[in-house]
Amino acid sequence: MERGILPPPVTDRLFDTGEAAPGRTAVPPEEAPLAVRMRPRSLDELVGQDHLLHPGSPLRTAIERGEPHSAVLYGPPGSGKTTLARIIASAARGAFEEESAVNAGRAEVRAAIKRAEERRRASGQPTIFFLDEIHRFNKAQQDALLPAVEEGLLTLIGATTENPYFEVNSALLSRCSIYELRPLDPDDLEQLLRRALATPERGIPDPPEVSPEAIELLAARSDGDARIALAALEHAVQIARAAGAPVDLATTEEALQRKALTYDREGDRHYDYISAWIKATRASDPDASLYYLAVMLEGGEDPRFIARRMVILASEDIGNADPQALVVANAAADAVDRVGLPECRLNLAQAAVYLALAPKSNASYRGIQRATAHIREHGAKPPPAYVRDAHYPGARKLGRGVGYVYPHDEPGGLADQPVRPEGLEDERFYEPTERGFEQELRRRLEEISRRLGGP
Repeated sequence: MERGILPPPVTDRLFDTGEAAPGRTAVPPEEAPLAVRMRPRSLDELVGQDHLLHPGSPLRTAIERGEPHSAVLYGPPGSGKTTLARIIASAARGAFEEESAVNAGRAEVRAAIKRAEERRRASGQPTIFFLDEIHRFNKAQQDALLPAVEEGLLTLIGATTENPYFEVNSALLSRCSIYELRPLDPDDLEQLLRRALATPERGIPDPPEVSPEAIELLAARSDGDARIALAALEHAVQIARAAGAPVDLATTEEALQRKALTYDREGDRHYDYISAWIKATRASDPDASLYYLAVMLEGGEDPRFIARRMVILASEDIGNADPQALVVANAAADAVDRVGLPECRLNLAQAAVYLALAPKSNASYRGIQRATAHIREHGAKPPPAYVRDAHYPGARKLGRGVGYVYPHDEPGGLADQPVRPEGLEDERFYEPTERGFEQELRRRLEEISRRLGGP
């Protein structure tokens, strides 16, 4: 491909031009979806991603110089990964090869490498290899690319919606720059929508009247996805034309319907949203806790997974500051198994609010961490013989249980007899806070220590 000429696109990707990829039927440009027709063709047309493409940034500089480097573009659907890859290729001094990891295998990779070798020998021309959905390549397929990338035979541009640090081999990843694309913000999407209405040769021909409120709604409800926003605009225009009316809020609502969330139960967003829920609940913000809970449930997350995290959080972040939190979390987990969706979302919501507003303490968590660290460093010391198991015949002959003082027979239910292994007399693993019920536990611990003369 000559520099400055866009590569042949594939018709089911964001902002395609409608031309056919090898082996596919060509779609006339005027019949292609609006998102295909409005694909940005240069950096000047691209919206969003200012954090990556501001003047002087490494990526923008590389594109402007026509000197691309191997990279992985990571971001949600509709953020412009494929568009950016095509712009990089268009500006580069090299040939462009494109494959989708959904359809390609090692044979296609080898064929692309062979063509790159022939191209290099014949003219010295480098090759840019764009691999869409690179996370779908297995280890062997990714390894097949590695030598060509290492030698500079291919400049690899991979695109993925999944975290590349989870899905791409570390050896291949080390040869690539990682660029995270963000969802487009509403202002970016409004710019795209207005451009589609203002450029009839590529966008909406003879556009009807579209209210500013409709544009704002489309931008706000598209989850940062340009494809969703433009497809919804196109649908709204079709509805309005059939009714002989302008595109207003009602028409836009009908076009949007119920938008699918970009939530993947097996992918990065699965971890991002449960992490956000944990941290929001730990921060005692019930509204944030409910919001992230709703995102997960609307996205199809397994409610049992959420319930398990609630049970863990009840002990890790609340603990004995409110012992009832573990009871509530367990009750919610039982309700999930007994009731199921959709009703169990009410049980999860009740538990989420309770956990968010409960006093917080990680003293139990820190206590077991300290005890574990001590054992790993010093080994497990044997307990005193008098607290060891004495139920079997011959135990007494070994000294097991001999001399044990039964606390219930002592004043106040406290026995002045050490129960720790020798050498641990002064160790303190559990340090209760002064929050919630744990304040009472701190008082009790201090009283017991005073009475027994402990640490």
